[in-house]
Amino acid sequence: RSSFMGVLVKGENVSKIYKMGEVDIYALSSVSFEIYDSELLVILGPSGSGKSTLLNIVGGMDTLTSGELYYREKALHKGGRRLLTEYRRDAVGFVFQFYNLMPNLTAIENVDLAREISQSPLNAEQMLDSVGLLARKDHFPAQLSGGEQQRVAIARALAKNPEILLCDEPTGALDSASSREVLKILRKFSTEFKKTVIIITHEASIANMADRVMYIRDGKIEKIVKNENPIGADEVVL
Repeated sequence: RSSFMGVLVKGENVSKIYKMGEVDIYALSSVSFEIYDSELLVILGPSGSGKSTLLNIVGGMDTLTSGELYYREKALHKGGRRLLTEYRRDAVGFVFQFYNLMPNLTAIENVDLAREISQSPLNAEQMLDSVGLLARKDHFPAQLSGGEQQRVAIARALAKNPEILLCDEPTGALDSASSREVLKILRKFSTEFKKTVIIITHEASIANMADRVMYIRDGKIEKIVKNENPIGADEVVL
């Protein structure tokens, strides 16, 4: 049991193989990793390196071809569809590059949506307030800028009160000022709410604000580096 002290998710020799006709494509090739409680982890790698595949496996949205995956002591690789569904529903929040807000719902209604599937949801207004958008709560997505829509999407993910927040290129569609706002919120969620935040990106400068950085290339983890002095989001050069 002690091997899980402070470890939230653990992968051992995880491979993901896609079949393209007769050819096996290794999206991930026997990678092992640990993800810790309330850390900010940045996964860095070029397009097609396997970082999105890794995120989808950690998030329970994709199954592994071989290897082992644990959430605390639960063996997700053995648990079948039901365990993965519960894990996704109760433990994981997602933020994507494109905001996926419901266009016919206001900001507050979008945030409220996530609370309905959660066992222990957080207050929707508080979450909008935490991303600086309480004043815009009755606006529809079309009335908000891209950066504001992404902050609503983050508030929605946070309202679910997940233990782990997975962010796939969360600043990919934003200008640098909006990107910094979003990164500031993600850092705050990790430190103040004591949650694990994983950001995948190809922006090397974002890595400087992480507690640890995982470098991925060609489906393999090249190295994992601990940042002794992570910088603030304001200092990230975008």
